[in-house]
Amino acid sequence: MGTKTERHFNCIACGKCCFGWLPLTLKDALHHAGRFPLAIVWTPVPYGSRAFAVSARFGITLRLRNRKQIAVILVPTAYLPPSFSCPELTAEGQCRIHEQKPLRCRTMPFYPYREEQDQSEQLVLRKGWACDTSTSAPIVYRNKSIVDRTDFDHERQALLEQAPIMRLYAEYVLKYMPWIVDSLGTVMQQSGGTVITSLSSFVTAIRSLDAKSLATQQLSVFTEYATKTADIPALIEYQRQYTGWAKEMEYLAST
Repeated sequence: MGTKTERHFNCIACGKCCFGWLPLTLKDALHHAGRFPLAIVWTPVPYGSRAFAVSARFGITLRLRNRKQIAVILVPTAYLPPSFSCPELTAEGQCRIHEQKPLRCRTMPFYPYREEQDQSEQLVLRKGWACDTSTSAPIVYRNKSIVDRTDFDHERQALLEQAPIMRLYAEYVLKYMPWIVDSLGTVMQQSGGTVITSLSSFVTAIRSLDAKSLATQQLSVFTEYATKTADIPALIEYQRQYTGWAKEMEYLAST
């Protein structure tokens, strides 16, 4: 029997968590650019919150117009509607790319943008998920520590290594798209909001990337998802984004 300081978890490969947005490391995003429609998701974190320090470590800090300080994490993300499954999820709920799946998928259910001692909530089943959290499942969390932290540490290290690049991008956006500060201030008032910027702006800011190859891959993906979301009223914002981003990638691929 487990104690109150132990949490059990086992993935049964039900595929229920393989829907909607998928946060990625930069390395994984670039590696899977031919699979996922990519965007950069900015998530503001208020000063004084439990996640502020770790968010500042992986992201940036800035002051809003009202002078309040916030941390912001900038996350390359597979920008999928919540009703859409991962493109690599089979009808049987299996992963087609299991051996090369992103670190985010490997680390689940733990989340790198939380401190290790704050991971317990990640083991609470979400609605519809069928993970095994019974006492017969392996103990994965004990005394506020992750038992097998190999994947967690790999993802954390990847985030630390990419942090300088993400900060360089943030500096570019804050200089050329200053409205982002007001947008972050607005979503801060919504408790959990985010701001989305395009991958094309990231490619433009980070000149060391192979822009032509990346744009060619993303053009194909955005075009596919623009078609998939066409004529679905609930997904009109996704369709608009995919269509606009496809045009941007078409330009970058041709230059």
